[in-house]
Amino acid sequence: MTPLRFARFAALALSFTCFGAFAQGSAPWPSKPIKWIVPYTPGGITDNATRMVLQKVQEQTGWQIVVENKPGANSMLGADLAAKAAPDGYTFLTVIAAHAANTTLYAGRMPFDPVKSFSPVSLVGIAPLIMTATNNLPAKDVKELIAYAKANPGKISFGSSGVGAAAHLTTELFKQTVGVDMVHVPYKGTAPALQDLIGGNIQILVDTPSALMPHVKGGKIKAMGMFSANRLPAAPDVPTIAEAGGPALQSSTWVMFLAPAGVPRDIVNRMAAETAKAVASPEIKTRFESLGIEPVGNNPDGAAKFLADEIAKWAKVITAAGVKAE
Repeated sequence: MTPLRFARFAALALSFTCFGAFAQGSAPWPSKPIKWIVPYTPGGITDNATRMVLQKVQEQTGWQIVVENKPGANSMLGADLAAKAAPDGYTFLTVIAAHAANTTLYAGRMPFDPVKSFSPVSLVGIAPLIMTATNNLPAKDVKELIAYAKANPGKISFGSSGVGAAAHLTTELFKQTVGVDMVHVPYKGTAPALQDLIGGNIQILVDTPSALMPHVKGGKIKAMGMFSANRLPAAPDVPTIAEAGGPALQSSTWVMFLAPAGVPRDIVNRMAAETAKAVASPEIKTRFESLGIEPVGNNPDGAAKFLADEIAKWAKVITAAGVKAE
C-alpha cells in the first residue's frame, strides 16, 4: 500500500471510529423526564384517566413522566403551550372532545392550528355520555321526552358544562335529530348545572356517567338513556337512547394523547405502543370501567382518523345549531 493510499485509509477509518463513538455516545430517547400537559384542572375524568395510563406506562418502561395541569381558555392555554414546545419527544398533550369542537368554534382565532400543530398519538378511551332529567319532568323515558318536548316547544331547558362542551353539542345533536326545541342554559362546569337539575331549575342534563350516575343511584335525578351502542357495565340498568325509544345516537367525550407536530415518528409510535399496552392491561380496564370509559389504545393513524371524523361531525352540529363561542 502506497503512503498516500495508507493515509486515505487511515483517515477513513478514523472517521468511522469517530462516527461510531458519536452514535454510541448520543443519548437514547427518553434521556430526561417527559412533560405531559393536561389542559384541565386536577381531579376530573381527563386528569384521572391520563394519570392512570401514564402511571402504567412508567411502570412498563421506567420512564419519568411529569403531569402538569394547565387549565384555561377552554383548554386552549395548555394546548398552545404544547403546540409551541420543541418537537423533541419531551412534551405531550391530552385532549378531549372539546378539542375537536374548538376547531370550528374558534376557527381563525386560536394561536395555533388544532390539526396541523399536533401529531395524534393514541385514542386512550371513549366515555359515552348519559342523558338525565330532573325528577319532576313528566316524561319517564326518551320516547315520552320527545313527545313532551314537541307538545311544549321551548319549555324544556337543558344545561351543560359550557358552550361547545361535548355535553352541549350532544344535546344539540339530539335536538336536531328528533326535531324538538329545547333551551340551552350554559354553566361554568358540571357541578352548578347538576345542582340546578336536582333543584328543578333545568329539566335535562347530559354529561359523563361518572359525574351523574351517583346522583341517579341516590334518587336525586333520573336516567333517561345512554348515548352508546350498548349498555355500559358501570350502569347496566340504564338503557341506551335507542332502547329508551329515541334515535340510535352515539356520542361521547374521549381522551386522546397528542404530540407537537414534527416529533419523530419512531418516538410517536413508541409512545402509542406503550399507551396501547397500558390501556390493554387488566388493571386499567377495570379502573376505566368504573369511570364509564371504554378502553381503546389505538395507533397514530387510527387516532388521526378518529379525530378527523369528530371534527367533521361536530362542525355540522355547530353550524346547524348556530352555536357561537363565548
